[in-house]
Amino acid sequence: MNTLMSSSRAVQVLVAITLVSSCMDKEGAGADKNGGGRGDNRYTMDHHSHARPEEAVITHLHLDIAVDPAERTIMGTATYRIAGAEHGRIILDTDDIRVESVTDQAGAPLQFELGDSTILGRPLEVALKPTTASIAITYRTGRNAKALQWLSPQQTADKEHPFLFTQGQAILTRTWIPVQDSPGIRFTYDATVRVPKELMAVMSAINPQERSSDGVYHFKQERPIPAYLIALAVGDIVFKPVDERTGVYAERSVVDKAAWEFADMGDMLRAAEDLYGPYRWGRYDVIVLPPSFPFGGMENPCLTFATPTILAGDRTLTSLVAHELAHSWSGNLVTNATWNDFWLNEGFTVYFEGRISEAIYGPDYAGMLQQLGRQDLESTLAQIAKSKHPEDSKLRLALAGRDPDDGMTDVAYEKGAAFLRLVESKVGRAKFDAFVRQYFDAFAFQSMTTDRFLSYLDSELLAPNKVSLNIAEWIDGEGLPTNAPTPVSDRFVKVEAEIKRWENGARPQELATKEWSTFEWMHFLRHLPKELAEDRLKELDKAFGFTNSGNAEVLAAWFEVCIRNDHDPAFGRLDDFLATVGRRKFLVPLYAEMIRTEKGRIMAQTIYKNARPNYHSVSVRTIDELLSWKDDHPPVNF
Repeated sequence: MNTLMSSSRAVQVLVAITLVSSCMDKEGAGADKNGGGRGDNRYTMDHHSHARPEEAVITHLHLDIAVDPAERTIMGTATYRIAGAEHGRIILDTDDIRVESVTDQAGAPLQFELGDSTILGRPLEVALKPTTASIAITYRTGRNAKALQWLSPQQTADKEHPFLFTQGQAILTRTWIPVQDSPGIRFTYDATVRVPKELMAVMSAINPQERSSDGVYHFKQERPIPAYLIALAVGDIVFKPVDERTGVYAERSVVDKAAWEFADMGDMLRAAEDLYGPYRWGRYDVIVLPPSFPFGGMENPCLTFATPTILAGDRTLTSLVAHELAHSWSGNLVTNATWNDFWLNEGFTVYFEGRISEAIYGPDYAGMLQQLGRQDLESTLAQIAKSKHPEDSKLRLALAGRDPDDGMTDVAYEKGAAFLRLVESKVGRAKFDAFVRQYFDAFAFQSMTTDRFLSYLDSELLAPNKVSLNIAEWIDGEGLPTNAPTPVSDRFVKVEAEIKRWENGARPQELATKEWSTFEWMHFLRHLPKELAEDRLKELDKAFGFTNSGNAEVLAAWFEVCIRNDHDPAFGRLDDFLATVGRRKFLVPLYAEMIRTEKGRIMAQTIYKNARPNYHSVSVRTIDELLSWKDDHPPVNF
C-alpha cells in the first residue's frame, strides 16, 4: 500500500504499522461492544484499508448530501466524531472522490493530503490537533464511482424516472463517502439526503414510509455498523407493509407483486428470533431494485437490497430473504474483522438460512437448498483448482494485494456452512444452537477474526463436549475435507428417476413434474445429459416452456443447456436476459459457457458490448476479466 507521498514518510508509516501489529493480539475485535469508543479492544490489521484505527478512529458519521441524477454525482459533507486525535492524524479511504475541504468542529481548516491511487483507492490523511473532536469533509463523487449505479428511466421497471442504488461490499463505500472503509471499524450514523422531489430516498437505517414534499429525507442508524453496510437507494419507489415489523419498497408496478412474494417475512423473522435471540435492528424491510443489481441480495441493516429475479410468482425463491435476514445476526451483528475472515459472515448465514427455511417450509425444502449449494460448491472448487489461486478454496483467505471481491465465492458460503453442520453433528443440535445464540450475544456489535472464533468455539463448545475435529484441514486446507456432511434430498432422488424415464423414451408430458418447485426444476436441468440432440431440446421446451419462463433460476439453468448444445431458438431470449439482468450469479456461468466455442465467444462479445452499460461495476469487473474485455472508453477520474 502506498499511503503517503514521500519515501521518508512511508518508512515512518511502515515502522508505525509494525509497532501497531506487534501490539495487537490475533483476536483484536473492532469497536467496543457499544460501538462508539475504542474501549480496551484492539483492531485487526486490515490489508484492504488505509485506515489506522489504533491511532485515530471514527465513531459517528453525520452525512449531509445532495443526490443529482442529471449530473450523476453526490455532493455534500461527511462529518465524523473521532477518537484518538492526540496521535496527530487520521487516515480515511477514498476512491474517485474530490475532497474540497476539511474543517474541525469550530469550522477551522485542517491540513489534508491525498496519497497515490492504488487498488485500494487513495488515502486521505488529515492533520489533527489534540483538541480535534470532529472533522467535516466536503466532497463530491466522481462519475465513475464504483459503488454507484445510476440508471436512466428506461432501465427501470416503470420507465419514468431515474434510479440510483449503492453497493458498498467489499471496499466500494469509499467511492461515494470518504470513510474508514474496513469491516473491523464500526460507527453509528445519521444522514440528511436531498433528492429531486419526485423521487424517494431510503437507506440502511429506519426509513420513511411516505414521500416527503420537498425531497429532503432524514435517517438515523443507532447501531454501530461497518462502512460497507451504509447503503442508499433513490427512485420513484413506494412502500407496502407485510406485517407490523416488515415491509417492501419497490417501484410502483412491482410493489404489490413483491409484497405478495415476501408474505412470509414476518414468520421468517419470528423463526430467526426463536433460534438465536432477539432481532436488534428495529424494522426488517426489503427494497426490490431494478434488475441490474449485481447480487441476489445485500444485507444492509434494516433494509435488504434485493434483485427482482427472486420474484418467481410462486414464493419458491424467498430463501434469499431468509439468507439476508440471517445476516442481521451473522455479519451485521457479529462481523468479519477483515475480508480474509469472510466465511464467518457467509458460512454462518447459509447455515442459519437453512434453519429458518426448515422451520418455515420443512426439512425437504432445506435439504434441497443444501444439495444445490453443494453442487455449486463442487463446481466452484473445480474452477479454483485450475486457477492461479488454488489457495482460494481455503476458508481462511489470504487476499492482501488483491481485490477482496476475489474471495467472495461459494467457498465462504457453502464450505463454511458445511463446517458448521459438521460441528452440529458432533455435539448435537441443542448444544450447537445454545452455543450460536451465546456467540451472537457475547460478541454483539463487534468484529470477529477466524482465530478468535476458533478459540471461542473450542473453549465454549468442543472442549467441554470432548469433541476433536480436523479444524486445521477445514480452515487452512484446500478443497473440501472428506468428513463434510453429505446433504440429501429424497425429492431430488425422484427428479433423477424422472430424468432416467425421459432418457429411456418417456415423453416429457408423461413425467411426474406437476408438484415440482423451482429447486426441482433446477436439479432437473443441471442433471440432463451434457449432449442433447436438437429434437430432444425442442420437445423439452415445448412441454415445459423453459425459454419463456418467468423464473430467472430456471431460465438461467435452461440457457446453460442451450448454449452447451447450440440451441439457436433460445438465443434471442438469452440476449434479452443478459441485456437486463445484472446478477453476477447468472452472468458468470452463462458467459463462461459461451466462450467455450468460437461461435459462443463471438456471441458473448456481441451481447456484452450492448449489455455492459446496464451492469453494476461489480459485475463489469468480473465479466471484463472473463472475456478479456478491452474498453474503448476508459473512465476519466478527477
